[in-house]
Amino acid sequence: MKISRLKLKHQIVLIFLFSILIFTIMECYSYYSFYNLTQKRAINYGNTIIEQTRQKIDSVFNDIQVSTNIAVDNKWVQEFTVAEDDYKRSFDIGTYVIDLVEYMRLFNSYLSGIVITDSQGRRISSLATANGDITFSNQYTAFIHSFTNESETAGKGKFTSLLKDEKTGNEYFFYIAPIIEAIGGVQFAKKTGYCSVIVNRDKMQELVENTELTPNSALYILNSQNEVIAANNAQWHGNVFKEILAIDSQSLTDGVKTKIDGEEVIVQAKGLRQADGWRIVSMIPVHELTTDMKAIKNISIIAGIGIIVSIMILGYFFLNNLTRPVMGLVSDMKKIGNRDRGFRVKVRSTNEVGVLAYDINNMIDKMEEMTSHVVTTQARLYEAELSKKQAEFSALQSQINPHFLYNTLNCISSIGLEYGSKEIAQMTSSMSKIFRYSIEKSELVLISDEVQCIKAYLNIISIRYENKFSLEVKVDDKLLGMKTPKMILQPIVENSVYHGLESMDAGGRLCVSGRIDENGDICFQVTDTGKGIGQEELERIKANLHMEYSERAKTSLEGKNIGLSNINNRIKLLFGEGYGVEIESQLGRGTTVMVKIPSI
Repeated sequence: MKISRLKLKHQIVLIFLFSILIFTIMECYSYYSFYNLTQKRAINYGNTIIEQTRQKIDSVFNDIQVSTNIAVDNKWVQEFTVAEDDYKRSFDIGTYVIDLVEYMRLFNSYLSGIVITDSQGRRISSLATANGDITFSNQYTAFIHSFTNESETAGKGKFTSLLKDEKTGNEYFFYIAPIIEAIGGVQFAKKTGYCSVIVNRDKMQELVENTELTPNSALYILNSQNEVIAANNAQWHGNVFKEILAIDSQSLTDGVKTKIDGEEVIVQAKGLRQADGWRIVSMIPVHELTTDMKAIKNISIIAGIGIIVSIMILGYFFLNNLTRPVMGLVSDMKKIGNRDRGFRVKVRSTNEVGVLAYDINNMIDKMEEMTSHVVTTQARLYEAELSKKQAEFSALQSQINPHFLYNTLNCISSIGLEYGSKEIAQMTSSMSKIFRYSIEKSELVLISDEVQCIKAYLNIISIRYENKFSLEVKVDDKLLGMKTPKMILQPIVENSVYHGLESMDAGGRLCVSGRIDENGDICFQVTDTGKGIGQEELERIKANLHMEYSERAKTSLEGKNIGLSNINNRIKLLFGEGYGVEIESQLGRGTTVMVKIPSI
């Protein structure tokens, strides 16, 4: 069902309902967009914090790696791992190695201990008191041994997983780097031992414990086995990281909303550059991100309800004050449309609708007054107009210039008196054809008959002027079966002869042609090479041809301009303003007259 077919009242109700629906949708969309924007900003902020923390940890790990590489590349350390003389190792080389590792540990606060061990298990170390016991246990030896035998550690250093001391319960992790002999001995380029660095977890904890995104957010440093190395919140320890492992790593980088222990959180993760498989993970409770939005949400809901109620009240008053008078006006107009004469529209209000009702009543009064006058005069005016048109047409048709007939009869008389020859018979025969054609009752005749009339006339002209100029008729054969108004070309040919060619001594030319133009109309053209028409006279003739209909009718009835104007008026009366006569001429070069009529 089209809305335009509904009553105005129903259309207005639909408009208000649609407005309320659109407003509600916009309100929900705004809240949803703001909610998402808040989360995105929180994610970006969390991403910034994670990036800053990652840079700190990468910097620490890089320092550890650099310090370890300095140790394993040191000449005294390498000699210590390959020396066979125990005395030399202990009192000569060992002294330098102890000083080196002791200096390295004290210089880098993230190092709790450094242990240099050769391939035979002999070691030298510098350890902090609190972390020293673990390095002397079999548990430590087995743990380190498992990493030193891995192919990965054969050529480069590696951060280990956590080692939990069975006695104290403390957890440690290490950075292990192989010692490759480079001093040119018999074991050149071979692994002769390893350097084990105990990383200070307390210092690592300090990097994250003061980093807080929201009150209950969490930031973790996880190793390659997803063990917690450091954290600022222990709320989600346990199986939480198994759920994180199931999430795509790329999605974690961009931030993922998920549920952990029944609570919605946004999880982000970024890998460390200096430790393969290690990463920093943040978890932010969603409800903490939207806490600040509660006031905005409440205000938005209250404002939305207020606006909707206002629209409903406005709609009620709008319907009551506009549609009721309009519907009453429509009802009254239906009675008027049913020819209930004497009935008038009730004025129900003083606003624009009331003014409209008042104006309608005035209009009805005037219409009733005019109706009788129109009915009584319509037929009379119509008949008078018909009579006028018929008189104009008859007057135009009867105004044929008899000048050529007069001249022709004089010519026949003169030739007959002087010669008594066959020219008299030819001219008489041609004249009879012209007269017979001119008294045809039908206004429209075949173009072939019009052409025969022209040829008869040109035969007379040829005899009269003794072939002083050439005469030619070129009408397309396609036109011969079509129709044209009678006697529209003969007056034009006559004008060309008497006003254009007659004053010439010899060599003149007259051509009558006919064709169908690109629009499908018939175009006749009468061209002579006579003396032509002056510019001023030509403009006057054109002005007469292009005057308004009322002026053409007036001059035709007065008997003025009965040459080209007569033909032009006849054509326009028959076929309309798109058809008629045009003329072009140049003084001393000749004249061309174009006649355009429709194809019939």
